[in-house]
Amino acid sequence: MAIIVVTGTGTEVGKTIVTAAVASLARAQARSVAVVKPAQTGVGPDDAGDVAEVVRLAGEVTGVELGRYPEPLAPATAARRGGVEPVRVHRVAEVAEKLASEHDLVLVEGAGGLLVRLDDTGATLADAARLLGAPVLLVAPAGLGTLNATALTGEALRARELELLGVVIGSWPAAPGLAARCNLVDLPEAAGAPLLGAVAEGAGGLAAAEFRARAGGWLAPRLGGWWDAAAFTAANPA
Repeated sequence: MAIIVVTGTGTEVGKTIVTAAVASLARAQARSVAVVKPAQTGVGPDDAGDVAEVVRLAGEVTGVELGRYPEPLAPATAARRGGVEPVRVHRVAEVAEKLASEHDLVLVEGAGGLLVRLDDTGATLADAARLLGAPVLLVAPAGLGTLNATALTGEALRARELELLGVVIGSWPAAPGLAARCNLVDLPEAAGAPLLGAVAEGAGGLAAAEFRARAGGWLAPRLGGWWDAAAFTAANPA
């Protein structure tokens, strides 16, 4: 997989931290990595965005941000309100493909969920994935309410004939409740794709060296780690 598109069931579910974990594992295997953020919203011109956070945690990664809007809104809305040109999906695909010719792995991290609008034509991250022919990695929360959003995202991907690589839980609590433990079994069924990891709660607050050392324990072999879904589920019985 030269390019992976990373999306979430919504905002603030852990996409950036999962992206950083995947990037750090690829770097540990001496693979060159680039991260593309098509649209960064809710940060000022001098603030560190998601790409900077991935670079901080993962290390030697090429980071590219295509559009930045200060208001914490959907990219199309933020661009309209700011009176600036939105990021077009053809531009996202063009940049990602160029980076893929120069790197072993390119991670394209979306804003919010799969069908959040990027521009005034209604184009979304799903359209970028289709142009790229890239699989999609879905980041979901652990607890109550995640199954419906996961199922809807999986259904939207299948309707567009896009590959759902799997699901990663973006923040696994230190003391998981009943819903979270049940979701270890139910999330793969809802998604129609395997569970590929569970990132520890608070992982983004770790020092970079510790983050990189622990990343393999959060992600499955398909993403470069050694996390085992069956063993993790057995250790967290419902």
